Amino acid sequence: MSRSALSLALAATVAATAANAQTVVRDGSEIAFTTRQMGVPVDGRFTQWQAQMRFDPKNPATGSVSFTIDTGSASFGASETDAEVKKPEWFYVVKFPRASFTSTGIQATGPGRYAVAGQLTIKGKAQPLTVPVQLAGDTASGSFAIKRLAFDIGSGDWADTSMVADEVQVRFKLKLAGLPK
Repeated sequence: MSRSALSLALAATVAATAANAQTVVRDGSEIAFTTRQMGVPVDGRFTQWQAQMRFDPKNPATGSVSFTIDTGSASFGASETDAEVKKPEWFYVVKFPRASFTSTGIQATGPGRYAVAGQLTIKGKAQPLTVPVQLAGDTASGSFAIKRLAFDIGSGDWADTSMVADEVQVRFKLKLAGLPK
């Protein structure tokens, strides 16, 4: 292949990738979670996170998704609880300031529905995860469950699941700009 043909092919690949990149619109987007303390649901959310997406609904296998969440931004709306989750027994924010998810594959599972497989890393512990996603218009949403103890979240005295449930429901709603029609 000639140098000019190689340059043209590379430029076309970069242009196609850029054309399929989306921007997550912060206004109207959220990442939230629900845990249970002594059987009572307790809601929280992350206020600081970044997302990178490249997705074409007509060709989902070529897409990619990655998230970085600032663990210190976990908020329950109560200052005492918000300070507690930053401690080593919970998110250990000083040592592990970020959690991340990086996709390894995307599959269509039905009209407007996708399974995004990837790796979730929290407190330096990585676990495979498949996230069901529904795409409606310019909004991607979904929910999934994680086991907090698999990531050493709530260790020590907090490992007792009769006090704080092991399962945490995570839900998200992302407003997207630049999604192909």
